[in-house]
Amino acid sequence: MVTGSVAVFIVIVYLFMRFVPTFQLTETFGGPGLESMRPTGAAGSTGATAVSLQSTDFLQTFLVISVIALVLLAVLGGVVGWIVAGRIIKPLAAINLAATRAATGNLDHRVALGGPRDEVRDLADTFDRMLGSLGRSFAIHRRFAANASHELRTPLATTQTMIDVALDDPDIDLAEFRALAGRVREMNKSNIETVGALLALADADRGARLREQVDLAEIARTVCGEHAAEARSAGVRLDETEGEALVLGDPVLIRQALSNLVRNAVRHNHADGRALVLLSEVHGFARVTVVNTGPKVPPESLGSLVEPFVRGSGRVRKPGSGHGLGLAIVAAVATAHEAELRLCANEDGGLTVHLELPHASRET
Repeated sequence: MVTGSVAVFIVIVYLFMRFVPTFQLTETFGGPGLESMRPTGAAGSTGATAVSLQSTDFLQTFLVISVIALVLLAVLGGVVGWIVAGRIIKPLAAINLAATRAATGNLDHRVALGGPRDEVRDLADTFDRMLGSLGRSFAIHRRFAANASHELRTPLATTQTMIDVALDDPDIDLAEFRALAGRVREMNKSNIETVGALLALADADRGARLREQVDLAEIARTVCGEHAAEARSAGVRLDETEGEALVLGDPVLIRQALSNLVRNAVRHNHADGRALVLLSEVHGFARVTVVNTGPKVPPESLGSLVEPFVRGSGRVRKPGSGHGLGLAIVAAVATAHEAELRLCANEDGGLTVHLELPHASRET
């Protein structure tokens, strides 16, 4: 581009100097008094002819020098362009290498591009963040697959063992068979609940398919009423919902999230404990706060509680400890609504959970 521009410029200058000065010289030396302009001793020549010859020599010299300069400029431009292009392509080659490694499953490699902050540097940093996010997501999915297999395999293996023991006993009577059937029924019920929770988690992961105005106070009162009997049997005081709030979202998913929060607040508690649901509207968000008493939760373990099959007491299932999918479903619902889920460990035990959902005005 530079060489072409300079070539056009040289042509324009050459044409200008080729024709315009000749016209001016003719006007100057071709009129009256031209004979007096002849050089002494130069027979048969005029001053206009001498000036025309000098102009022709100048144009030829100008043309030769311009062509040489153009060639040098083309070579210099090519070398500089090659160097600049190499500096630009080098970080792109590093990004391509990282993308190639990521395509083979290696997500640990990072571009880590240095240099000034420009568009290529921003692209490399964004690519590194994408690789980190993909690595975390794949790790979570691997843990999910392993934990789901463990959660389903353990009760199935236990059921198989009980049936084998009963069949190998030739003296077993009807009462023992009935007791065995009861235990198998409980195991099967637990498996059905686990699969149901997995389906609820998958449904929440698909996102909010419906967006409408939802009254959180009405849903919270309904959910608390559904868990009132379980709270009484566990000796937990489930207080009435306080506050009001309207949100914009999927009512089915929001109800599922609130139900899981209240269920966790009741189950992960102790006798004579308390659970409370608070609603408020702050900074354009509708906040649901669920507070409960219970055993102390280490602050460093709060981040893992939203992973599937993680319980407050660990990964081992205990009677009444649930399936470890409650907060995972709540986190999926929050992601589907572009909401924020925050967990805080209470100093005297228990958890405080904040779920902030998009606020809906009462006029909509």
